Amino acid sequence: MLRRREPVPFAFLAEADRFRSNVTPPPRERSSFGQMAGRWLLGLTIVAALVGSLVIGMPALTVDHTSQTPQSQASQGH
Repeated sequence: MLRRREPVPFAFLAEADRFRSNVTPPPRERSSFGQMAGRWLLGLTIVAALVGSLVIGMPALTVDHTSQTPQSQASQGH
């Protein structure tokens, strides 16, 4: 098998872990009050929807014991 002697074209990728940039990213701009309030309102709406669907759906999830046919006293022999 022949080996190539020329360098790999992407050899700089092997050195990428040693590269340190001296350029700092710009600071994040702070969220405005309206943006923060909107995020809280959206989160609160999602939580309220989940809780509401659970509260409304709970009667459908319970086992209904009253749906059995009640026996009269005459059928019991009284």
